[in-house]
Amino acid sequence: MQKTWWKEAVIYQIYPRSFMDSNADGIGDIKGITSRLDYLKYLGIDVIWLSPVYESPNDDNGYDISNYQAIMKEFGTMEDFDEMLAAAHERGIRIVMDLVVNHTSDEHAWFIESRKSKDNDYRNYYIWRDGKDAQSPPNNWGSCFGGSAWQYDDTTDMYYLHLFSKKQPDLNWDNQKVRQEVFDMMTWWCEKGIDGFRMDVISMISKTKEMPDGKINGIYGDFGPYCVHGPNVHKYLKEMNEKVLSKYDIMTVGETSGVTTELAKQYAGENAGELNMVFQFEHVEGDGKYGKWTDQKQQLTTLKEIMSRWQTELYGQAWNSLFWDNHDQPRAVSRFGDDSPKYRERSAKMLATCLHMMQGTPYIYQGEELGMTNYPFESPEDFRDIESIHAYEEWCRSGRLTHEEFWPCMLYKSRDNARTPVQWDDTEHAGFTAGTPWIAVNPNYKEINAKSQTADPDSVFHYYKKLIALRKQHPVIVYGRYELLLKDSEQLFVYTRTLSEDEKLLVVCNFTDQETSFSLPDDFKQAACLISNMDYSCQAASITVRPYEAFVLLK
Repeated sequence: MQKTWWKEAVIYQIYPRSFMDSNADGIGDIKGITSRLDYLKYLGIDVIWLSPVYESPNDDNGYDISNYQAIMKEFGTMEDFDEMLAAAHERGIRIVMDLVVNHTSDEHAWFIESRKSKDNDYRNYYIWRDGKDAQSPPNNWGSCFGGSAWQYDDTTDMYYLHLFSKKQPDLNWDNQKVRQEVFDMMTWWCEKGIDGFRMDVISMISKTKEMPDGKINGIYGDFGPYCVHGPNVHKYLKEMNEKVLSKYDIMTVGETSGVTTELAKQYAGENAGELNMVFQFEHVEGDGKYGKWTDQKQQLTTLKEIMSRWQTELYGQAWNSLFWDNHDQPRAVSRFGDDSPKYRERSAKMLATCLHMMQGTPYIYQGEELGMTNYPFESPEDFRDIESIHAYEEWCRSGRLTHEEFWPCMLYKSRDNARTPVQWDDTEHAGFTAGTPWIAVNPNYKEINAKSQTADPDSVFHYYKKLIALRKQHPVIVYGRYELLLKDSEQLFVYTRTLSEDEKLLVVCNFTDQETSFSLPDDFKQAACLISNMDYSCQAASITVRPYEAFVLLK
Protein backbone atom coordinates (compact mmCIF):
# COMPACT_ATOMS: atom_id res chain seq x y z
CA MET A 1 0.00 0.00 0.00
CA GLN A 2 1.40 3.35 -1.08
CA LYS A 3 2.27 5.68 1.82
CA THR A 4 1.35 9.37 1.48
CA TRP A 5 1.11 12.40 3.77
CA TRP A 6 -2.66 12.71 3.42
CA LYS A 7 -3.22 9.11 4.56
CA GLU A 8 -1.30 9.91 7.74
CA ALA A 9 -2.90 13.32 8.34
CA VAL A 10 -5.70 14.39 10.66
CA ILE A 11 -8.01 17.03 9.17
CA TYR A 12 -9.98 19.72 10.99
CA GLN A 13 -13.00 21.27 9.30
CA ILE A 14 -13.64 24.98 9.84
CA TYR A 15 -17.05 26.46 9.11
CA PRO A 16 -15.82 30.08 8.98
CA ARG A 17 -19.10 31.82 9.84
CA SER A 18 -19.18 30.07 13.22
CA PHE A 19 -15.49 29.64 14.09
CA MET A 20 -14.15 32.98 15.41
CA ASP A 21 -15.19 36.61 14.87
CA SER A 22 -12.39 39.20 14.89
CA ASN A 23 -14.33 42.42 14.24
CA ALA A 24 -17.44 42.16 16.46
CA ASP A 25 -19.98 41.94 13.62
CA GLY A 26 -21.22 38.58 14.93
CA ILE A 27 -19.88 36.62 11.94
CA GLY A 28 -16.75 34.48 12.00
CA ASP A 29 -14.03 35.59 9.61
CA ILE A 30 -10.59 34.84 8.22
CA LYS A 31 -8.68 36.99 10.74
CA GLY A 32 -10.57 35.05 13.42
CA ILE A 33 -9.26 31.78 11.98
CA THR A 34 -5.69 33.14 11.93
CA SER A 35 -6.02 34.14 15.58
CA ARG A 36 -6.82 30.53 16.56
CA LEU A 37 -4.16 28.69 14.54
CA ASP A 38 -2.03 28.16 17.65
CA TYR A 39 -4.96 26.36 19.26
CA LEU A 40 -5.15 24.00 16.28
CA LYS A 41 -1.38 23.53 16.28
CA TYR A 42 -1.60 22.58 19.98
CA LEU A 43 -4.38 20.09 19.19
CA GLY A 44 -2.03 18.51 16.67
CA ILE A 45 -4.04 18.55 13.44
CA ASP A 46 -2.24 18.59 10.08
CA VAL A 47 -4.78 20.04 7.65
CA ILE A 48 -7.63 22.56 7.75
CA TRP A 49 -10.57 21.97 5.43
CA LEU A 50 -12.02 25.43 5.00
CA SER A 51 -15.70 25.64 4.11
CA PRO A 52 -16.34 28.26 1.38
CA VAL A 53 -14.96 31.76 1.91
CA TYR A 54 -15.56 32.95 -1.67
CA GLU A 55 -17.74 35.89 -2.64
CA SER A 56 -21.37 34.86 -2.22
CA PRO A 57 -24.84 36.29 -1.60
CA ASN A 58 -25.14 33.64 1.11
CA ASP A 59 -28.38 31.95 0.15
CA ASP A 60 -26.78 28.68 1.30
CA ASN A 61 -24.09 30.03 3.62
CA GLY A 62 -21.38 30.36 1.01
CA TYR A 63 -22.15 27.27 -1.08
CA ASP A 64 -23.65 29.65 -3.67
CA ILE A 65 -20.59 31.32 -5.16
CA SER A 66 -20.73 34.51 -7.22
CA ASN A 67 -16.96 34.89 -7.70
CA TYR A 68 -14.51 32.02 -7.22
CA GLN A 69 -11.47 34.32 -7.09
CA ALA A 70 -12.66 36.81 -4.50
CA ILE A 71 -13.35 36.61 -0.74
CA MET A 72 -16.75 37.18 0.85
CA LYS A 73 -16.69 40.67 2.34
CA GLU A 74 -18.11 39.40 5.66
CA PHE A 75 -15.07 37.13 5.92
CA GLY A 76 -12.43 39.72 5.00
CA THR A 77 -10.13 40.26 2.04
CA MET A 78 -7.80 38.27 -0.17
CA GLU A 79 -4.93 39.82 1.81
CA ASP A 80 -6.45 38.33 4.97
CA PHE A 81 -6.59 34.96 3.22
CA ASP A 82 -2.96 35.17 2.11
CA GLU A 83 -1.90 36.04 5.67
CA MET A 84 -3.88 33.09 7.05
CA LEU A 85 -2.38 30.70 4.48
CA ALA A 86 1.15 31.86 5.30
CA ALA A 87 0.52 31.66 9.07
CA ALA A 88 -0.88 28.14 8.74
CA HIS A 89 2.09 27.00 6.63
CA GLU A 90 4.50 28.49 9.18
CA ARG A 91 2.89 26.16 11.75
CA GLY A 92 3.06 23.13 9.48
CA ILE A 93 -0.71 23.21 8.83
CA ARG A 94 -2.02 22.74 5.29
CA ILE A 95 -5.15 24.45 3.91
CA VAL A 96 -7.70 22.58 1.79
CA MET A 97 -10.34 24.70 0.05
CA ASP A 98 -13.96 23.82 -0.54
CA LEU A 99 -14.55 23.52 -4.29
CA VAL A 100 -18.20 24.12 -5.23
CA VAL A 101 -18.50 23.59 -8.98
CA ASN A 102 -21.69 21.59 -9.51
CA HIS A 103 -23.45 24.94 -9.36
CA THR A 104 -22.78 28.65 -8.96
CA SER A 105 -24.84 31.47 -7.51
CA ASP A 106 -27.46 32.99 -9.80
CA GLU A 107 -25.51 36.21 -9.14
CA HIS A 108 -22.35 34.83 -10.78
CA ALA A 109 -21.36 36.77 -13.91
CA TRP A 110 -21.73 33.61 -16.02
CA PHE A 111 -25.36 33.13 -15.02
CA ILE A 112 -26.24 36.81 -15.33
CA GLU A 113 -25.13 36.53 -18.95
CA SER A 114 -26.67 33.10 -19.47
CA ARG A 115 -30.22 34.21 -18.66
CA LYS A 116 -30.13 37.26 -20.95
CA SER A 117 -30.97 35.44 -24.19
CA LYS A 118 -31.02 32.03 -25.83
CA ASP A 119 -28.10 32.91 -28.08
CA ASN A 120 -25.88 34.46 -25.40
CA ASP A 121 -22.30 33.12 -25.35
CA TYR A 122 -22.86 31.88 -21.77
CA ARG A 123 -26.25 30.28 -22.36
CA ASN A 124 -24.77 26.79 -22.54
CA TYR A 125 -22.84 27.24 -19.28
CA TYR A 126 -26.04 26.15 -17.50
CA ILE A 127 -28.85 23.64 -18.11
CA TRP A 128 -31.91 25.22 -19.72
CA ARG A 129 -35.05 23.39 -20.86
CA ASP A 130 -38.51 24.20 -22.16
CA GLY A 131 -41.44 23.36 -19.93
CA LYS A 132 -43.66 20.32 -20.59
CA ASP A 133 -46.41 22.78 -21.36
CA ALA A 134 -47.30 26.39 -20.57
CA GLN A 135 -47.74 25.68 -16.84
CA SER A 136 -45.37 22.78 -16.11
CA PRO A 137 -41.58 22.45 -15.58
CA PRO A 138 -39.59 20.07 -17.80
CA ASN A 139 -40.07 17.16 -15.37
CA ASN A 140 -41.17 16.34 -11.81
CA TRP A 141 -37.76 16.45 -10.12
CA GLY A 142 -37.57 17.91 -6.64
CA SER A 143 -34.57 19.88 -5.35
CA CYS A 144 -32.54 18.88 -2.30
CA PHE A 145 -33.80 21.97 -0.47
CA GLY A 146 -37.50 21.49 -1.26
CA GLY A 147 -39.71 22.50 -4.16
CA SER A 148 -39.15 21.83 -7.84
CA ALA A 149 -35.61 21.42 -9.19
CA TRP A 150 -36.59 23.76 -12.04
CA GLN A 151 -36.99 27.54 -11.92
CA TYR A 152 -38.96 29.38 -14.58
CA ASP A 153 -37.25 32.43 -16.05
CA ASP A 154 -39.57 34.72 -17.98
CA THR A 155 -36.74 36.52 -19.83
CA THR A 156 -36.51 33.62 -22.30
CA ASP A 157 -39.63 31.64 -21.27
CA MET A 158 -37.50 28.65 -20.21
CA TYR A 159 -36.53 26.79 -17.04
CA TYR A 160 -33.07 26.27 -15.54
CA LEU A 161 -32.04 23.30 -13.42
CA HIS A 162 -31.09 23.75 -9.75
CA LEU A 163 -30.62 20.57 -7.73
CA PHE A 164 -30.32 22.78 -4.63
CA SER A 165 -31.66 26.31 -4.07
CA LYS A 166 -33.19 28.25 -6.97
CA LYS A 167 -30.28 30.64 -6.42
CA GLN A 168 -27.85 27.78 -7.18
CA PRO A 169 -28.20 27.00 -10.91
CA ASP A 170 -26.37 23.85 -12.02
CA LEU A 171 -23.41 24.23 -14.36
CA ASN A 172 -23.39 22.34 -17.65
CA TRP A 173 -20.24 20.24 -17.38
CA ASP A 174 -20.84 18.80 -20.86
CA ASN A 175 -19.69 22.20 -22.13
CA GLN A 176 -15.90 22.02 -22.50
CA LYS A 177 -15.66 25.78 -21.89
CA VAL A 178 -17.20 25.32 -18.45
CA ARG A 179 -14.70 22.62 -17.58
CA GLN A 180 -11.79 24.77 -18.71
CA GLU A 181 -13.06 27.73 -16.68
CA VAL A 182 -13.18 25.50 -13.60
CA PHE A 183 -9.73 24.03 -14.25
CA ASP A 184 -8.22 27.50 -14.75
CA MET A 185 -9.75 28.67 -11.48
CA MET A 186 -8.42 25.62 -9.61
CA THR A 187 -4.96 26.19 -11.07
CA TRP A 188 -5.08 29.80 -9.86
CA TRP A 189 -5.69 28.63 -6.28
CA CYS A 190 -3.02 25.93 -6.49
CA GLU A 191 -0.51 28.51 -7.69
CA LYS A 192 -1.46 30.62 -4.67
CA GLY A 193 -0.21 27.74 -2.54
CA ILE A 194 -3.27 25.96 -1.19
CA ASP A 195 -2.94 22.27 -0.40
CA GLY A 196 -6.00 20.67 -1.94
CA PHE A 197 -9.75 20.62 -2.49
CA ARG A 198 -12.79 19.16 -0.82
CA MET A 199 -15.21 18.89 -3.74
CA ASP A 200 -18.82 19.67 -2.96
CA VAL A 201 -21.41 17.23 -4.44
CA ILE A 202 -18.85 16.34 -7.11
CA SER A 203 -20.72 13.13 -8.01
CA MET A 204 -23.53 15.31 -9.45
CA ILE A 205 -21.58 17.20 -12.11
CA SER A 206 -22.60 14.90 -14.99
CA LYS A 207 -26.29 14.62 -15.94
CA THR A 208 -27.94 12.38 -18.51
CA LYS A 209 -29.05 14.04 -21.74
CA GLU A 210 -32.52 12.57 -21.22
CA MET A 211 -34.32 14.05 -18.22
CA PRO A 212 -37.50 12.01 -17.70
CA ASP A 213 -39.79 12.18 -14.68
CA GLY A 214 -38.29 10.52 -11.61
CA LYS A 215 -39.87 8.06 -9.23
CA ILE A 216 -42.02 9.97 -6.76
CA ASN A 217 -40.29 10.31 -3.39
CA GLY A 218 -42.56 12.29 -1.08
CA ILE A 219 -43.90 15.20 -3.16
CA TYR A 220 -41.49 15.28 -6.09
CA GLY A 221 -39.65 12.91 -8.38
CA ASP A 222 -36.15 11.60 -7.62
CA PHE A 223 -33.42 13.07 -9.83
CA GLY A 224 -30.80 10.61 -8.53
CA PRO A 225 -30.69 8.11 -11.42
CA TYR A 226 -30.14 10.96 -13.90
CA CYS A 227 -27.85 13.34 -11.99
CA VAL A 228 -25.77 11.33 -9.48
CA HIS A 229 -22.74 9.32 -10.71
CA GLY A 230 -23.75 10.41 -14.20
CA PRO A 231 -22.46 9.13 -17.53
CA ASN A 232 -19.35 11.35 -17.80
CA VAL A 233 -18.43 11.99 -14.16
CA HIS A 234 -15.31 9.83 -14.23
CA LYS A 235 -14.24 11.17 -17.61
CA TYR A 236 -14.46 14.73 -16.31
CA LEU A 237 -12.62 13.95 -13.07
CA LYS A 238 -9.82 12.21 -14.98
CA GLU A 239 -9.58 15.33 -17.14
CA MET A 240 -9.44 17.48 -13.99
CA ASN A 241 -6.71 15.27 -12.57
CA GLU A 242 -4.69 15.39 -15.76
CA LYS A 243 -4.96 19.15 -16.24
CA VAL A 244 -4.74 20.32 -12.61
CA LEU A 245 -4.53 17.88 -9.71
CA SER A 246 -1.60 15.76 -10.90
CA LYS A 247 0.58 18.85 -11.25
CA TYR A 248 0.61 19.63 -7.51
CA ASP A 249 1.31 17.85 -4.21
CA ILE A 250 -2.22 18.30 -2.96
CA MET A 251 -5.00 16.27 -1.36
CA THR A 252 -8.49 15.79 -2.79
CA VAL A 253 -11.68 14.45 -1.28
CA GLY A 254 -14.98 14.24 -3.10
CA GLU A 255 -18.40 14.56 -1.51
CA THR A 256 -20.19 11.66 -3.21
CA SER A 257 -23.61 11.06 -1.72
CA GLY A 258 -25.03 7.67 -2.66
CA VAL A 259 -21.61 6.19 -3.39
CA THR A 260 -20.98 2.46 -3.02
CA THR A 261 -17.66 0.80 -2.26
CA GLU A 262 -17.36 -0.22 -5.91
CA LEU A 263 -17.99 3.34 -7.10
CA ALA A 264 -15.56 4.65 -4.49
CA LYS A 265 -12.82 2.56 -6.07
CA GLN A 266 -13.56 4.29 -9.38
CA TYR A 267 -13.43 7.77 -7.82
CA ALA A 268 -10.55 7.16 -5.43
CA GLY A 269 -8.82 3.93 -6.32
CA GLU A 270 -5.07 3.82 -5.74
CA ASN A 271 -4.50 4.06 -9.50
CA ALA A 272 -7.82 5.54 -10.66
CA GLY A 273 -6.36 8.89 -11.65
CA GLU A 274 -9.22 10.87 -10.13
CA LEU A 275 -9.41 11.73 -6.38
CA ASN A 276 -7.53 10.69 -3.23
CA MET A 277 -10.63 9.75 -1.23
CA VAL A 278 -14.38 10.27 -1.08
CA PHE A 279 -16.91 11.02 1.61
CA GLN A 280 -19.54 8.30 1.86
CA PHE A 281 -22.68 8.98 3.88
CA GLU A 282 -24.24 5.58 4.46
CA HIS A 283 -23.61 5.74 8.20
CA VAL A 284 -25.26 9.17 8.55
CA GLU A 285 -28.00 9.03 5.90
CA GLY A 286 -29.79 5.72 6.29
CA ASP A 287 -31.89 6.42 9.37
CA GLY A 288 -34.67 8.78 8.23
CA LYS A 289 -38.39 8.18 8.61
CA TYR A 290 -39.41 11.39 6.77
CA GLY A 291 -36.76 11.61 4.06
CA LYS A 292 -33.58 12.49 5.97
CA TRP A 293 -35.57 13.47 9.06
CA THR A 294 -35.79 11.25 12.12
CA ASP A 295 -35.41 11.35 15.89
CA GLN A 296 -34.23 7.75 16.21
CA LYS A 297 -30.69 6.50 16.69
CA GLN A 298 -29.41 3.99 14.20
CA GLN A 299 -29.04 0.39 15.41
CA LEU A 300 -25.45 -0.35 16.35
CA THR A 301 -25.41 -3.55 14.29
CA THR A 302 -26.41 -1.52 11.22
CA LEU A 303 -23.78 1.11 11.93
CA LYS A 304 -21.10 -1.58 12.38
CA GLU A 305 -22.07 -3.34 9.16
CA ILE A 306 -21.74 -0.11 7.18
CA MET A 307 -18.49 1.07 8.75
CA SER A 308 -16.93 -2.40 8.54
CA ARG A 309 -17.89 -2.91 4.90
CA TRP A 310 -16.09 0.31 3.95
CA GLN A 311 -13.07 -0.70 6.03
CA THR A 312 -12.73 -4.15 4.47
CA GLU A 313 -13.82 -3.57 0.87
CA LEU A 314 -11.57 -0.55 0.31
CA TYR A 315 -8.52 -2.08 2.00
CA GLY A 316 -5.53 -1.93 -0.32
CA GLN A 317 -7.63 -0.54 -3.18
CA ALA A 318 -8.91 2.90 -2.14
CA TRP A 319 -8.73 5.17 0.88
CA ASN A 320 -11.41 5.88 3.52
CA SER A 321 -12.35 9.25 4.96
CA LEU A 322 -13.54 8.95 8.56
CA PHE A 323 -16.08 11.28 10.16
CA TRP A 324 -19.02 11.37 12.55
CA ASP A 325 -20.24 14.88 11.77
CA ASN A 326 -19.68 17.97 9.63
CA HIS A 327 -21.48 21.23 8.75
CA ASP A 328 -24.36 19.21 7.23
CA GLN A 329 -24.86 16.80 10.15
CA PRO A 330 -25.96 17.11 13.77
CA ARG A 331 -23.40 16.99 16.56
CA ALA A 332 -21.80 13.56 16.92
CA VAL A 333 -22.13 13.22 20.69
CA SER A 334 -25.87 14.04 20.50
CA ARG A 335 -26.45 11.62 17.64
CA PHE A 336 -24.22 8.62 18.28
CA GLY A 337 -23.33 9.12 21.94
CA ASP A 338 -25.10 10.54 24.99
CA ASP A 339 -25.10 14.31 25.51
CA SER A 340 -26.44 14.17 29.08
CA PRO A 341 -24.16 15.75 31.71
CA LYS A 342 -23.50 12.27 33.13
CA TYR A 343 -22.13 10.69 29.96
CA ARG A 344 -21.32 13.49 27.50
CA GLU A 345 -17.55 13.53 28.06
CA ARG A 346 -17.18 9.78 28.28
CA SER A 347 -19.27 9.07 25.19
CA ALA A 348 -17.51 11.84 23.21
CA LYS A 349 -14.18 10.16 23.99
CA MET A 350 -15.63 6.76 23.12
CA LEU A 351 -16.80 7.97 19.70
CA ALA A 352 -13.41 9.55 19.04
CA THR A 353 -11.66 6.28 19.94
CA CYS A 354 -13.90 4.22 17.67
CA LEU A 355 -13.35 6.49 14.66
CA HIS A 356 -9.69 7.45 15.01
CA MET A 357 -8.51 3.85 15.35
CA MET A 358 -10.03 2.89 11.97
CA GLN A 359 -8.20 2.94 8.67
CA GLY A 360 -8.65 6.18 6.77
CA THR A 361 -8.07 9.89 7.21
CA PRO A 362 -9.99 11.24 10.22
CA TYR A 363 -11.92 14.51 9.99
CA ILE A 364 -12.69 16.51 13.13
CA TYR A 365 -15.51 19.03 12.79
CA GLN A 366 -14.97 22.25 14.75
CA GLY A 367 -16.11 21.85 18.35
CA GLU A 368 -16.19 18.06 18.11
CA GLU A 369 -12.88 18.02 19.99
CA LEU A 370 -14.73 19.73 22.87
CA GLY A 371 -17.75 17.43 22.82
CA MET A 372 -20.08 20.24 21.70
CA THR A 373 -23.74 19.19 21.57
CA ASN A 374 -26.90 19.83 19.59
CA TYR A 375 -28.65 23.13 20.31
CA PRO A 376 -31.95 23.22 22.28
CA PHE A 377 -34.03 25.01 19.62
CA GLU A 378 -37.38 26.27 20.90
CA SER A 379 -39.23 27.36 17.74
CA PRO A 380 -38.93 27.19 13.93
CA GLU A 381 -37.93 30.86 13.95
CA ASP A 382 -34.65 29.89 15.64
CA PHE A 383 -33.33 28.22 12.47
CA ARG A 384 -31.02 29.87 9.94
CA ASP A 385 -30.42 26.88 7.65
CA ILE A 386 -32.25 26.95 4.31
CA GLU A 387 -32.74 23.16 4.34
CA SER A 388 -34.32 23.16 7.82
CA ILE A 389 -36.59 26.12 7.07
CA HIS A 390 -37.84 24.57 3.82
CA ALA A 391 -38.31 21.16 5.46
CA TYR A 392 -40.54 22.63 8.16
CA GLU A 393 -42.62 24.37 5.49
CA GLU A 394 -42.96 21.22 3.36
CA TRP A 395 -43.77 18.83 6.22
CA CYS A 396 -45.66 21.00 8.72
CA ARG A 397 -47.03 24.14 7.15
CA SER A 398 -48.41 21.95 4.36
CA GLY A 399 -50.32 19.89 6.92
CA ARG A 400 -48.61 16.58 6.09
CA LEU A 401 -47.32 16.30 9.67
CA THR A 402 -48.12 18.10 12.88
CA HIS A 403 -45.54 20.27 14.63
CA GLU A 404 -45.44 17.70 17.45
CA GLU A 405 -44.66 14.89 14.99
CA PHE A 406 -41.93 16.70 13.07
CA TRP A 407 -40.32 18.89 15.73
CA PRO A 408 -38.26 16.11 17.44
CA CYS A 409 -36.78 15.27 14.02
CA MET A 410 -35.82 18.91 13.46
CA LEU A 411 -34.14 19.04 16.86
CA TYR A 412 -32.22 15.85 16.18
CA LYS A 413 -31.12 16.30 12.56
CA SER A 414 -31.03 20.02 11.65
CA ARG A 415 -27.77 21.22 10.11
CA ASP A 416 -27.94 24.27 12.38
CA ASN A 417 -26.94 22.02 15.29
CA ALA A 418 -23.42 22.01 13.83
CA ARG A 419 -23.43 25.69 12.95
CA THR A 420 -23.73 27.30 16.36
CA PRO A 421 -20.51 29.17 17.27
CA VAL A 422 -17.45 27.43 18.63
CA GLN A 423 -17.40 27.74 22.42
CA TRP A 424 -14.04 29.31 23.24
CA ASP A 425 -14.53 30.35 26.87
CA ASP A 426 -17.17 31.13 29.50
CA THR A 427 -17.52 34.85 28.73
CA GLU A 428 -20.53 36.30 26.90
CA HIS A 429 -21.25 34.58 23.55
CA ALA A 430 -18.63 31.97 24.50
CA GLY A 431 -15.80 34.27 23.40
CA PHE A 432 -16.85 33.85 19.77
CA THR A 433 -17.74 37.51 19.23
CA ALA A 434 -17.91 40.85 21.02
CA GLY A 435 -21.04 41.57 18.98
CA THR A 436 -24.33 39.74 18.46
CA PRO A 437 -23.73 36.28 16.94
CA TRP A 438 -25.43 35.51 13.61
CA ILE A 439 -26.88 32.35 15.17
CA ALA A 440 -27.37 31.66 18.86
CA VAL A 441 -24.57 30.25 21.01
CA ASN A 442 -25.42 26.98 22.78
CA PRO A 443 -26.36 27.89 26.38
CA ASN A 444 -24.07 25.14 27.73
CA TYR A 445 -20.94 27.13 26.80
CA LYS A 446 -20.08 27.82 30.45
CA GLU A 447 -19.64 24.06 30.98
CA ILE A 448 -18.27 23.21 27.51
CA ASN A 449 -15.53 25.50 26.20
CA ALA A 450 -11.97 25.40 24.88
CA LYS A 451 -10.43 27.50 27.66
CA SER A 452 -11.44 25.11 30.43
CA GLN A 453 -10.64 22.01 28.39
CA THR A 454 -7.16 23.02 27.26
CA ALA A 455 -6.36 23.54 30.96
CA ASP A 456 -7.78 20.14 31.98
CA PRO A 457 -5.62 17.11 31.07
CA ASP A 458 -8.65 14.80 31.41
CA SER A 459 -10.84 16.79 29.00
CA VAL A 460 -12.30 15.71 25.66
CA PHE A 461 -9.83 18.13 23.99
CA HIS A 462 -6.79 16.43 25.51
CA TYR A 463 -8.20 13.03 24.62
CA TYR A 464 -8.37 14.07 20.95
CA LYS A 465 -4.86 15.50 21.25
CA LYS A 466 -3.63 12.13 22.50
CA LEU A 467 -5.44 10.21 19.72
CA ILE A 468 -3.84 12.44 17.09
CA ALA A 469 -0.39 11.94 18.63
CA LEU A 470 -0.85 8.15 18.74
CA ARG A 471 -1.67 8.11 15.04
CA LYS A 472 1.73 9.65 14.31
CA GLN A 473 3.52 7.14 16.56
CA HIS A 474 1.96 3.84 15.46
CA PRO A 475 1.79 2.89 11.74
CA VAL A 476 -0.74 0.14 12.57
CA ILE A 477 -3.35 2.87 13.22
CA VAL A 478 -2.87 4.23 9.70
CA TYR A 479 -2.09 1.15 7.64
CA GLY A 480 -3.25 -1.93 9.59
CA ARG A 481 -5.88 -4.33 8.30
CA TYR A 482 -9.32 -4.07 9.97
CA GLU A 483 -11.38 -6.97 11.29
CA LEU A 484 -14.75 -6.69 13.07
CA LEU A 485 -15.48 -8.85 16.12
CA LEU A 486 -18.90 -9.42 17.82
CA LYS A 487 -20.83 -8.28 14.75
CA ASP A 488 -24.22 -9.12 16.35
CA SER A 489 -23.69 -7.15 19.57
CA GLU A 490 -26.00 -4.14 19.98
CA GLN A 491 -23.78 -2.76 22.74
CA LEU A 492 -20.13 -3.25 21.82
CA PHE A 493 -18.25 -2.11 18.73
CA VAL A 494 -15.08 -4.24 18.79
CA TYR A 495 -12.47 -4.57 16.08
CA THR A 496 -8.80 -5.32 15.53
CA ARG A 497 -6.16 -3.66 13.37
CA THR A 498 -3.21 -5.75 12.23
CA LEU A 499 0.00 -4.62 10.57
CA SER A 500 2.04 -7.69 11.47
CA GLU A 501 2.01 -10.52 13.99
CA ASP A 502 3.95 -8.24 16.32
CA GLU A 503 1.85 -5.10 15.81
CA LYS A 504 -1.84 -5.47 16.46
CA LEU A 505 -4.59 -3.35 18.08
CA LEU A 506 -7.81 -4.32 19.83
CA VAL A 507 -10.44 -1.55 20.01
CA VAL A 508 -13.40 -1.96 22.39
CA CYS A 509 -16.20 0.66 22.53
CA ASN A 510 -19.48 0.48 24.47
CA PHE A 511 -22.13 2.50 22.62
CA THR A 512 -24.71 2.21 25.45
CA ASP A 513 -25.37 3.31 29.02
CA GLN A 514 -25.41 -0.33 30.16
CA GLU A 515 -22.59 -2.49 31.50
CA THR A 516 -21.76 -5.57 29.47
CA SER A 517 -19.26 -8.39 29.75
CA PHE A 518 -16.49 -9.04 27.26
CA SER A 519 -13.92 -11.81 26.95
CA LEU A 520 -10.50 -10.72 25.80
CA PRO A 521 -9.08 -12.64 22.83
CA ASP A 522 -6.16 -14.84 23.85
CA ASP A 523 -3.50 -12.78 22.10
CA PHE A 524 -4.52 -9.61 23.97
CA LYS A 525 -4.61 -10.96 27.52
CA GLN A 526 -1.15 -9.55 28.24
CA ALA A 527 -1.41 -6.52 25.96
CA ALA A 528 -0.68 -2.96 27.09
CA CYS A 529 -3.42 -0.32 27.15
CA LEU A 530 -2.67 2.33 24.53
CA ILE A 531 -5.52 4.70 25.44
CA SER A 532 -8.77 4.53 27.41
CA ASN A 533 -11.49 6.95 28.45
CA MET A 534 -11.70 5.45 31.97
CA ASP A 535 -9.21 3.89 34.34
CA TYR A 536 -8.52 0.64 32.54
CA SER A 537 -7.08 -2.34 34.35
CA CYS A 538 -7.53 -5.91 33.23
CA GLN A 539 -7.10 -8.53 35.92
CA ALA A 540 -8.98 -11.33 34.16
CA ALA A 541 -9.78 -12.71 30.73
CA SER A 542 -13.45 -11.75 31.15
CA ILE A 543 -14.06 -8.09 31.93
CA THR A 544 -17.01 -5.76 32.50
CA VAL A 545 -17.17 -2.91 29.99
CA ARG A 546 -18.79 0.08 31.66
CA PRO A 547 -21.29 2.51 30.04
CA TYR A 548 -19.66 4.33 27.10
CA GLU A 549 -16.27 2.92 28.03
CA ALA A 550 -13.59 2.68 25.35
CA PHE A 551 -10.08 1.24 25.41
CA VAL A 552 -7.41 0.24 22.93
CA LEU A 553 -4.93 -2.55 23.59
CA LEU A 554 -1.64 -2.82 21.73
CA LYS A 555 0.02 -6.19 21.28
